[in-house]
Amino acid sequence: MNKITYAIISSILLLGSCKEVSKKSMPDKDISSSFSIEILDDEALEIIDPKSKIEVLASGFAWTEGPLWIKEGNYLLFSDIPNNKVYKLDPKNNDTVTYLHPSGFSGTNFTGEEPGSNGLLLNKQGDLVLMQHGNRQVAKMNTPLNSPKPDFSSLVSSYMGKKLNSPNDGTYDNNGNLYFTDPPYGLPKRMNDPAKELDFQGIYCLLSSGELILLDSLSRPNGIGISTDGNTLYVANSDEEHAAWYQYNIVEPGKVSDKKLFYEVTDLIGKKGQQGFPDGLKINSKGIIFATGPGGVWIFNPMGEALARIHTGQATANCAFDTEEKRLYMTADDYILAVNLK
Repeated sequence: MNKITYAIISSILLLGSCKEVSKKSMPDKDISSSFSIEILDDEALEIIDPKSKIEVLASGFAWTEGPLWIKEGNYLLFSDIPNNKVYKLDPKNNDTVTYLHPSGFSGTNFTGEEPGSNGLLLNKQGDLVLMQHGNRQVAKMNTPLNSPKPDFSSLVSSYMGKKLNSPNDGTYDNNGNLYFTDPPYGLPKRMNDPAKELDFQGIYCLLSSGELILLDSLSRPNGIGISTDGNTLYVANSDEEHAAWYQYNIVEPGKVSDKKLFYEVTDLIGKKGQQGFPDGLKINSKGIIFATGPGGVWIFNPMGEALARIHTGQATANCAFDTEEKRLYMTADDYILAVNLK
């Protein structure tokens, strides 16, 4: 999702993949006092220990998003959208380096706030796929993960001859079909941008055949995920006037039905300690949904029951599991946070 306010971005960005040490060790505000884990249902006790420590791994970015755990190498990739970069975090020693720059806008003189990549994911071939705000496309990095370069191939950039808004988040099903959302946050003037060609914000499926299908539209579609059995699609809507998550039945690749409200949090928007909107989400192998929203991360079961909340005190954009699903990484404002799971 977008960050409403953040520090002015430096006009000169470092090029290449030069090493940058995380600012965690530098003087910074102590945000740990706002950390807590709230258990709403005893079912959550099988998922997370309420006494588990929430850790600050790195800080000093502009707006972190799109966390992606890379099994081969045991490291985390994440986007810093305003700085047009993807960073690599080695959790073993909390060392952070620039992995890819530019990540989402390949041109010059971007006038908006969010030129970079947002969601990051891997396709079935193990290639890095990026939701690119500035380039307004879903793209594949053409080089291997261990040799990153800003060399991209567009997978999709338009619908019915009209340019996409700014692809935000995506997820693959087991057959390699890509489901993704397309809100306006990457456009310099967002909904009022003169370059906006579509009059809606879509939820799409890019079939493995290359065909793009519009599934539905929401006011601000954002995070997206598919249930473990492949039968349910979950989509976050990050609209202050209607902050909620929706679910759809997946009838077949590229076809959904039975749209239902999964959970709504509109009443929390703007309240103290409830920073953020429904944003990124991940689903573990047991079907438990970890969804960023007001206050931090919400944990739901498939029935739409809120089991627990991880309070970060920050507008929290997205989250990702490690390989064993024993650790949850969170992109929260300008921080990278982590908490252990059971």
